[in-house]
This record gives sequence, structure tokens and C-alpha cells, in this order.
Amino acid sequence: MDKKLFNKVVHFEIHAGDPERAAKFYTGVFGWDIKKWEGGAMEYWLVMTCPENTPGGINGGILRRKGPAPATDCAVSGYVCSMNVEDIDVTMKKVMSSGGGVALPKFELAGVGFLAYFKDTEGNIFGIWQEAQKSA
Repeated sequence: MDKKLFNKVVHFEIHAGDPERAAKFYTGVFGWDIKKWEGGAMEYWLVMTCPENTPGGINGGILRRKGPAPATDCAVSGYVCSMNVEDIDVTMKKVMSSGGGVALPKFELAGVGFLAYFKDTEGNIFGIWQEAQKSA
């Protein structure tokens, strides 16, 4: 097998106190297709960020959090996923109007792009990323 197929992220999971609310948030902000999975023993929502088998695409799930929500005044204790967006300013407005909050305001990585971190409706931190415009 081609070695480059190994060790890349292939699935993610978002833990949520209210999975239905989280699904509504991520659908509203990023347009993801999210459906409750009716076949399992646990409550689980399938998240399609892109059509299945899209090269480089990563799909995942949302499940009910077992335990307390992330602390609001502590460092991240888990993975942070960042989504590549076409327009970071438009996406930031969608995040805020969908019930999210700012974790770290937008900042520029000179010549590379813009990055900002937010909290979703469940207290999870995620990033949004816009690449710098390449001059022709």
C-alpha cells in the first residue's frame, strides 16, 4: 500500500451536551450535512463536511458528551480542528449569529492567511482559516 495513505486524519468527533443543538450550529455555519444515525446503541450524528470519498475530505460525528462541558477559563484539553473557509469575515458573522463565541480573535499570519478560534454552542473550541490571496 502507498505509505502516504497512513497517519492522516480520517475522522473527527465533536462531543456535545446537546447533539441536536451542535448539529444545527455546524450546519448553519459551515453547511455540513448532519443526520442522526439510527443504527447504533449510542446517540450519534453522522457529519458529512464534503461528499464521501472526496480527496482530502474528512467527515466525522457528533456524540453526547459524558461528563462536564469544557472549562471556560482553561487551556484546550483535546484536539482543535480548523476549517478552511472562503471568507473568514463572513464565516465569523455566521459563527456569532449561530450562538458561537470568540475564543481568540482573528489574526494574520503574514503572507500565509488569517486564523481565528471560536467556541461552539457546546463549549468546544474550533478554528477557521482563510488562506492569503495569491497575487497573479
